[in-house]
Amino acid sequence: MVGFSERIVSWFDQSGRTDLPWQEDVTPYRVWISEIMLQQTQVAMVIPYYFRFMERFPTVQVLADSSIDEILHAWSGLGYYARARNLHKAAITLRDDYRGEFPLDFDVVLKLPGIGRSTAGAILALSDNQRHAILDGNVKRVLTRYHAVDGWPGSTKVANVLWEFAENCAPKERIADYTQAIMDLGATLCTRTKPRCTTCPLNIDCVAHSMGRETDYPGKRPKKTKPLKTTHMLLVHCEGALYLQRRPPSGIWGGLWSLPELPNVDAVTDWCEQELNATALDVDHWETMRHSFSHYDLDINPISVRIASAATKVADTDKVLWYTLDDPPGIGLAAPVKRLIDNLQENVSL
Repeated sequence: MVGFSERIVSWFDQSGRTDLPWQEDVTPYRVWISEIMLQQTQVAMVIPYYFRFMERFPTVQVLADSSIDEILHAWSGLGYYARARNLHKAAITLRDDYRGEFPLDFDVVLKLPGIGRSTAGAILALSDNQRHAILDGNVKRVLTRYHAVDGWPGSTKVANVLWEFAENCAPKERIADYTQAIMDLGATLCTRTKPRCTTCPLNIDCVAHSMGRETDYPGKRPKKTKPLKTTHMLLVHCEGALYLQRRPPSGIWGGLWSLPELPNVDAVTDWCEQELNATALDVDHWETMRHSFSHYDLDINPISVRIASAATKVADTDKVLWYTLDDPPGIGLAAPVKRLIDNLQENVSL
C-alpha cells in the first residue's frame, strides 16, 4: 500500500489549496505572518487581514520600526492580541540581532516570541522545505483519527504520542507540500463534524473510520464550566471625543485602547469628578452585551456619560486618549469596544 505521506501529497496535487495569499512569493517572513494569524483562527477570516497587514508591514524592518498602536490597529478584530504583540517583539529582535532577516535555524526560530514547536516547524517547512513535523489543530485531528488515539490532544501524554506520529510521518521529499497537504486535509475533509471520509486518501486504513467512530476522535477536552464575569464600561464623551485608556501590556486586550471600567454603577459620578474633574450630565445605561473569551464569559454593562465641556479634558498621554469620533486615530481597539463606539456614534447626539 502507498504510504501515509505519499497518499496525502498525491491528494494535495489534485485537491489541495494552492492559491492562498501566503503561497505566492513565498518567503519566511510572509509564511511567519500567516502562521501566527492562523493560530486559532480560520483561513477565511485571516485572508483579508493578511492582505492588509502585508501591505502595511511588507518587511521585518517596517514591522519592527512601527509602533505597537499601528500594529494593534491592523490586528483589531482578529483577536488573541498577544499574537500581535509578540510579532512586534520578534520583529525588533530580528531587526536588531539578525539584520532584518528571518533566520532559517529551527532553534533560533523557536526562541522568538510567540513561536512554538509546531509554528517553527511550519514556517521552515513551508518556506525553506526543511523537514520538520507540525502539530496544529487540523493535524491533531487527522492523526488522532487515523491512529485512533484516545484522550484529549491538549494533555501532555496524548500530545507526546501525536508528536511521535507526526515526526515519523513527515517525509524526506516534498516536505513543504506535505505540510500544507496535511493541514488542508484536516481543514477540508477531516473536519470536526461531518468528515468527508469517502473522498479521504487515508480512508482505507484509518482506524477511526474502520470502526465507524470518526467523530469520537479527537477526545473532548474535560468539561469545565466557564465562569461569568461582569464589568461596567464608561463611554465618557464630550464635544465629539471619547475618553479611552490603554490597557496593561499583558493580559486580556493587552496594549489595546479601551473604555474605563468600574465594578458597580454607583461610582460613575464620583469617577468623573475624581478622574476628569468633570460633572456627569447625561448618564444612559445601555443593554448588557456578552463577550466570550476562551476561558470565561464577560457581561459588559455599557454606560454612556456626557460631560460638560472640553475644558475639563485631561491631556492625552501614552495611557489616556481623547478619541475623536469623526476622525478616529489608527489605534488598536478590541472588537466589543469598537462595537460600543460605533453604537455611540449612531445613537447618541454628540
